[in-house]
Amino acid sequence: MCAGKKSGRSGWDLARELTGNQSGVSEKSRTRTQQPPLFRVLMHNDDYTTMEFVVEVLQKVFHKSATEANRIMLHIHHQGTGVCGTFPFEIAETRVAQVHRLARQSGFPLRCSLEEA
Repeated sequence: MCAGKKSGRSGWDLARELTGNQSGVSEKSRTRTQQPPLFRVLMHNDDYTTMEFVVEVLQKVFHKSATEANRIMLHIHHQGTGVCGTFPFEIAETRVAQVHRLARQSGFPLRCSLEEA
């Protein structure tokens, strides 16, 4: 505490004067964190990758149930492309790399790509 002249103002008065807050209650400003942009991971049909391998990849890499993996696989097979999931960029990029690595290790040309959601 300062040993100088007393101003006659309480600590609350000084706080209100400095902050412009007449209630004496501290006000928190809320800053909203911006969500990262999302990307869809697309899987592309080809003539060589087996349906069983696609289902296995959807289950291992994208954590799909057997039923959901089969549904997505059939959509890819009939439509040529299907959405495996939607993620922030870094996660989507990692999932694509995992699919390509597993496909290469198993001798399949399976491809995935990203598109902004």
